[in-house]
Amino acid sequence: MKEDFEEHSEELELIQRFERMLGSNETAFFDLTDFEYIIDHYTANFEYKKALAACDTALVQYPFSTELQIDKAQLLAMSGNFEEALVMINKVAEVDPENADVQLTRGIIYTQRGEFREAIDYFKKALAYADDRDDIYFNIGLAYQTWGKLASAIKYYKKCVALNPENEAAMQEVLYCMDLTNVMSEHLPFFQKFVDDDPYSYVAWFNLGNLYNKMGAYEKAISAYDYATLIRPDFITAYNNMANALVYQGQYLKAIEAFNAMIEHGEPNAEVYCNIGECYEKMQQWDLSRRYYQKSVDLDPEMDEAWFGIGVILDAQEKWYEAVHFFKKAVELYDDSADYWVALAAAEYQVGHVVSALESYERASGIRPDDKNIYLNWSIILFEQGNFEEATDIILNAIELQPKEAELYYRACAYMLSAGKYREAYNYLENALILDFDKHKLLFEFFPELESQRALARLIDQYRK
Repeated sequence: MKEDFEEHSEELELIQRFERMLGSNETAFFDLTDFEYIIDHYTANFEYKKALAACDTALVQYPFSTELQIDKAQLLAMSGNFEEALVMINKVAEVDPENADVQLTRGIIYTQRGEFREAIDYFKKALAYADDRDDIYFNIGLAYQTWGKLASAIKYYKKCVALNPENEAAMQEVLYCMDLTNVMSEHLPFFQKFVDDDPYSYVAWFNLGNLYNKMGAYEKAISAYDYATLIRPDFITAYNNMANALVYQGQYLKAIEAFNAMIEHGEPNAEVYCNIGECYEKMQQWDLSRRYYQKSVDLDPEMDEAWFGIGVILDAQEKWYEAVHFFKKAVELYDDSADYWVALAAAEYQVGHVVSALESYERASGIRPDDKNIYLNWSIILFEQGNFEEATDIILNAIELQPKEAELYYRACAYMLSAGKYREAYNYLENALILDFDKHKLLFEFFPELESQRALARLIDQYRK
């Protein structure tokens, strides 16, 4: 642990020393390996401008380094400067044509240009010049995936994982492609073999758990993650995935244990505290839930999910004035969540802030226009205020967006009947009965006084099977 800390401190000092040099326009000497680390650091954080600056500085000190020239060509490609990248890598090819990284870089450039056939040809040339390398297989898989040829992508991602089971990116992509093509169970033996070959490999168990998780086989996934953590007790990602699988199963106490294991083996984490708070919320243990949500916002005041969670707890306890404050804080931090706006709208209405409630529902409908419940709840406020026309307009707008939602037609019928528009109301009722006859009961649940209308009853009877 102490060695890891010291190593991290040295790496941080290296980055800081390089940035001080850039800021002062002075020249400082770095080893080639130091430059490689600095470039990798910026690239991993998608800071391509800084990575290119590091590359250019390094090339001044090491002008004949093919590794640095290849790095620069790849960074230029990542930045979208494809022509400049090709010129750079072609110069390297003149000096070292059989360098696998030259062909790999050409493949990366052509992949990003969308010229997938040419890219794959270059990647295969790279394989010819090198021993089996998982990064080359990964790039072939990525090219096929971007091209839309998912079966071929899976084939090469599997080759990558077979060489290096710890290649997390390849594992994520192969599972994603299998999920899209609905072939998870077909490839189960491939993942099982890693466990059979090395039952003490925490990575093998973790990957098997991820496959089961994607398949929805949560019990098996939890068991696999459990083995991974028994082999490596500080495997935080396995605890996290196990906890999420337990949440899907509704096993909230066990999920909390797994989340706590993450804290025990790592550092206090706002997201983990928030997840624990949500588990307690699901169990309606309001005090414990709020305690953990509060721990989350104490660590990270911009954790919108935790602010929202506190609002949900207060709403459940009918403390609506307080809930409004927390929901407002959540939407202030993240205003693209329809759930946040809907919750705020409902709480605002409870405290009599009708205009604010209507505005919040309108905002929610803009974010999630395919959610019928937003329109139903939004319109009923206007209806209760006696504004039948606007209530009807909201529902008619929703019908345009969701023409197969029977409930919207039933609600339009009810509003039109209340406004005295009987002919139009019966037209919408007919459409509703055709779409879903059984939901006509919703009409009477919501407006019981309509049950006494004989014309309505006769029309419904005509569609009764």
